[in-house]
Amino acid sequence: MAISEQDVMRIARLARIELSPEETAQTQKELNDILGLMARLQAVDTQGVEPMAHPLSAHQDIQLRLRDDVAAPTLTESERAELMANAPAQAEGLFLVPTVIE
Repeated sequence: MAISEQDVMRIARLARIELSPEETAQTQKELNDILGLMARLQAVDTQGVEPMAHPLSAHQDIQLRLRDDVAAPTLTESERAELMANAPAQAEGLFLVPTVIE
């Protein structure tokens, strides 16, 4: 599937960017090159190939350095006030965020 000049102009309008005619042609070529690369990647037979968790895991025994996600206590009230200074909304030392799920 090739990207047309109209597609590029529509994408640019949606992204709120202005492209000159030369930039439109260059962007069209680059997007079509990307789509061509994606088509080549999808054509590769990966049947029986086990997915890798890390790109180097095929060459090395990679151990991911993960740590426990543990909350660290705030040591002093002044530290807490300094951390909360950038919060757009807060109450009783907690960040207030808009309700996402009703």
